[in-house]
Amino acid sequence: MWNFVFFFNSFLLGVGLAMDAFSVSLANGLHEPKMVRRKMCAVAGVFAVFQALMPLLGWVCVHTVMEHFSAFEKFIPWIALVLLCWIGGKMLLEGLRGEESPEEGGGVGVAALLVQGVATSIDALSVGFTIAAYETVMALACAAIIAVVTFVICLGGLAIGKKFGTHLAGKAGIMGGVILIFIGLEIFISSFL
Repeated sequence: MWNFVFFFNSFLLGVGLAMDAFSVSLANGLHEPKMVRRKMCAVAGVFAVFQALMPLLGWVCVHTVMEHFSAFEKFIPWIALVLLCWIGGKMLLEGLRGEESPEEGGGVGVAALLVQGVATSIDALSVGFTIAAYETVMALACAAIIAVVTFVICLGGLAIGKKFGTHLAGKAGIMGGVILIFIGLEIFISSFL
């Protein structure tokens, strides 16, 4: 099973799972256009860790408490919707009021970043079903590939957001908030299609 198809599928899983994190990274870059490279790596790293851990958690659930996880699965879109709308709404209101977030000089704070990480990766729990046939080492390798892909994609989102955030100045918080709310709605609506 250690073949090109395994690596290619893991890469594609990483790309697919990273799209929400990319959009949130874009919003974070818009919200904090002066973000330093070290913080960009930390933000991308948080998303990468969550995107890798959630499929592994799903894999563990499949191999241990399957019946409990399937009951929880219907709440995943609701949780993502609430978390992303809460953060996005807060950013939107701050942008409309012309306020800066008290956390880290107007940038994304640790608490908000952790909530974003959970909100954008919670749907990745169900990926545990798709990798359920993998042995432990293969599941770990798949998660590592997902993490690397997510990290690179999120760095790109942050860089793009920073570039446009500088040009948009005061409107960046509004735009970032709208993007987060839209992502939450998209996750929620696509779960019913």
